[in-house]
Amino acid sequence: MSEYIIMTDSSCDLSAAEVAELDLTVASLSFEMDGESYLDTPDHADMPMEEFYRRLDAGAQCTTAAVSVGRFVDTMRPILAAGKDILYIAFSSGLSTTYQSGCIAAEDLREEFPERKITVIDSLSASRGQGMLVYRAVQEKNKGKTMEEVEAFVREAIPGQCHWFTVDDLYHLKRGGRVSATTALVGTMLHIKPVMHTDIEGHLTPVGKARGMKAALKALVDGMEKLGVGDLSQQTVFICHGNCPDNVAFISKELRDRFGVTDIRPEFIGPVIGSHTGSGTLGLFFVGRER
Repeated sequence: MSEYIIMTDSSCDLSAAEVAELDLTVASLSFEMDGESYLDTPDHADMPMEEFYRRLDAGAQCTTAAVSVGRFVDTMRPILAAGKDILYIAFSSGLSTTYQSGCIAAEDLREEFPERKITVIDSLSASRGQGMLVYRAVQEKNKGKTMEEVEAFVREAIPGQCHWFTVDDLYHLKRGGRVSATTALVGTMLHIKPVMHTDIEGHLTPVGKARGMKAALKALVDGMEKLGVGDLSQQTVFICHGNCPDNVAFISKELRDRFGVTDIRPEFIGPVIGSHTGSGTLGLFFVGRER
């Protein structure tokens, strides 16, 4: 069996500790804030997440950039040169051109390393939904499965990798064109929080709304009750958040009280998604029968 590595990109929002634990290679997207460019790395060395959200709340403008073809080539080449194959699980093509850049880099490198295999999978996922898919892929690899077997597992798992989330500040979604100015204004006045998910095409899609954050968080847990598969108490659940530990504590208690979930893994939403959703956002990720 050929030796291979699992690779992803920094939009997965896996922490540096998780990346080390899972033995991953991570290609970094980048972001620009107030005219300065930063790399989005798992250790957030260029900018700690608390500072990122503090500046975002203060009105700083932030834009993000996909991983370039050149950065992919620079990341992949040493792995291939060491005689290893690559299974790359990419940020949703519905939200970024990172997947396309990865495909171009892989095609270029196949000519340079014809004996090596590079597989690029569009996760149709984002943030820790993407991260959870990568985590699950590593669990399969650790069972001794081949790269082809793990690839098949990931492709089969994508439709059931559920992403449910809510946002506190509708104006970030307005700036990104996700909601209208009127919806943002009325929703803010009435404390309406959208309930959204990432659909099977990898796009952010509204599925409902709730009055107040606690109701919205409960709606996310309702989604898991409706769609979750198997014994929910045994699921590993991933959470992402926009610097809102109180919301994390609230939804974690809901998961424990309602389903008996014990393996709950929260982490910050990184700049790639956070710049479009803002502080107070919370995402819940679990395995379901469909998205």
